[in-house]
Amino acid sequence: MNSLSTAAPVRVVALRQSYLHFTVSTYSRCIATTGLQCSSLAITNKCSRQPAPKRFISSTPQTQPKGFFPPPTAPSVKEVPTAWAHPIYAEEEMQRVVVGHREAQNWADWVALGSVRVLRWGMDLVTGYRHPAPGKEHEAKFQMTEKKWLTRFVFLETVAGVPGMVGGMLRHLRSLRRMKRDNGWIETLLEEAYNERMHLLTFLKLAEPGWFMRLMVLGAQGVFFNGFFLSYLISPRTCHRFVGYLEEEAVLTYTRAIQDLQTGRLPGWEKLEAPEMAVRYWKMPEGNRTMKDLLLYVRADEAKHREVNHTLGNLNQGMDPNPYVAKYKDLTKPHPSKGIAHLKTTGWEREEVI
Repeated sequence: MNSLSTAAPVRVVALRQSYLHFTVSTYSRCIATTGLQCSSLAITNKCSRQPAPKRFISSTPQTQPKGFFPPPTAPSVKEVPTAWAHPIYAEEEMQRVVVGHREAQNWADWVALGSVRVLRWGMDLVTGYRHPAPGKEHEAKFQMTEKKWLTRFVFLETVAGVPGMVGGMLRHLRSLRRMKRDNGWIETLLEEAYNERMHLLTFLKLAEPGWFMRLMVLGAQGVFFNGFFLSYLISPRTCHRFVGYLEEEAVLTYTRAIQDLQTGRLPGWEKLEAPEMAVRYWKMPEGNRTMKDLLLYVRADEAKHREVNHTLGNLNQGMDPNPYVAKYKDLTKPHPSKGIAHLKTTGWEREEVI
């Protein structure tokens, strides 16, 4: 089979002549490269050992990494707290999160599932990720490094933060046009988008994307936003099912990253502490503030989004109230909530909550 190689090197500006190359293997073995500026000492040491390319294409000036979440510059303001306080997750609850899949039951589900598979293929292509079949996890072509995982995390979160904002915006406009209540859906969708953005900001404390990745994110966001916007106008239910399937892939991604960390394949993260932003946002307790703990929190969030969107996809989009903000009469039975104590992999069925 013929092979085609294209390279777009991007400079890593944390250390001079430090470059990260992310190799993507496809049917025709296409090589794509993006850059991440590593801000962790453990990761930067690994980055500095990468050979510099002979030809360098970049107009980015050499500067020190900037804070992506800086304190306010107003002299009278101490801090700007979040509008959505994150629920506290127990350690045992996060450990119970598992990979799961909801079987497609009708044509709308198949459309959503097929769309996610296409998106997953494109994301794997861009980020250099290949998911191994059972029993092949130790093969070299499936191995991931800290740099490759951060590339995938950053790209994944820039996409994952779009659906909640689009859905919340369109439901808000619909409520204004029809002059009727939305029954609580808007708040949950916007909170989901905010949570995904916090995932992104947290990972940006560990690595800063280069210009090539920024261009890829810009293009992907433009295509995905407009496509999801039009799709939500046509079939909100299909869109929520799509996001549910997308979050299934996110749970799978973070589960494999946690397994790699636990088995010693990511030595740069074994003693790496979570950024202070993450400690404050997730209210991480003392002794549970490592990179592994951070991945457990992020995976639990993705599992919650998986449940929420599969549940919303089971409801009547125009009439049913949002079960995640509703107050129930019978408190002896488990009900949907913002926490993960009663997490359901395939979502709650309509007869269970309405």
